[in-house]
Amino acid sequence: MEWFPILAFAFKFLVLGTGMFFAIKWHYDQGKKGRHTERRAVLRTAVKIAVIFVALVLVLVYGTWLLATKLGMDLNLP
Repeated sequence: MEWFPILAFAFKFLVLGTGMFFAIKWHYDQGKKGRHTERRAVLRTAVKIAVIFVALVLVLVYGTWLLATKLGMDLNLP
């Protein structure tokens, strides 16, 4: 069962990455339908959202790591 966290994390990353890709693509296509000046705004917003998402994920992982170490959990890989 030691392989399960690695597989689950990879699966979650793949699912979230695919969802983000299609969300950005949809917004990009919507911007393409309208004026050409809106396309840059849509892409800029998509990049901002992606950066915020990555930053929040990193904060969540760091906070989880801090909480686990304070509780005395062993986080060393075998």
